[in-house]
Amino acid sequence: MNRTLILVSALGAGLFSAGASAQTPAPSTPAPAAAAPQTPAPPQAVPAKIALVAFEQAVFATNEGQRAVQEIQEKYKPRKAQIDTESQEVDSLKKQLQAAPATLSDEERATRLRNIDTKEKQLNRDAEDAQTAYNADLQEAYGKVAAKVSGTLKSYVAENGYTLLLDVGGQQSPVMWASPSPNTDITQAVVTAYNASSGVAAPMPSAPSTQANPAARPRSSTPKSTPPRQ
Repeated sequence: MNRTLILVSALGAGLFSAGASAQTPAPSTPAPAAAAPQTPAPPQAVPAKIALVAFEQAVFATNEGQRAVQEIQEKYKPRKAQIDTESQEVDSLKKQLQAAPATLSDEERATRLRNIDTKEKQLNRDAEDAQTAYNADLQEAYGKVAAKVSGTLKSYVAENGYTLLLDVGGQQSPVMWASPSPNTDITQAVVTAYNASSGVAAPMPSAPSTQANPAARPRSSTPKSTPPRQ
């Protein structure tokens, strides 16, 4: 009996010991402390060096741009001559009606007025069509040259250390005023750089008569013709 008691006591001691061991949580490993957030370095001020350019003017001031404009003007010379002829005819008919004798019949006067009105409407249509076509060709030519000049402009700005480039040539430019300093306005410098890289020679100066676009015609200054007599 003593042996049985001793065995039970030993088993009980082992059981409780095992139970105590099971109930006692294992020591946990402490979590690493969260890293303190790093304070971002304050931004460094960059010395400003501003460049101004009248980009559209620069494009058309290049040798290639001038040549493109001359070619378009040459293309539209026949249409301009036609519009000038139509305009002169309308002006002449108006002057003839103004100088017509008072004895001119109402029917003849009305016929002349209808003829003038018809020719003037045709003149306006021809002038508008020519202007639209001329502007489209000019815009297409501008786009082709502008794409090339833009590359030269970006290279010039980067090579000369400019930090900001503003286009002051357009009507929608946000720049209201800028000092016309040669160190700021780089328009001519870009034109010169592009001419040197393109290899396009300066075009021959065109005659003054070819400078106007086809729809630029003088408006008649003669007063309106008198209405038919009642």
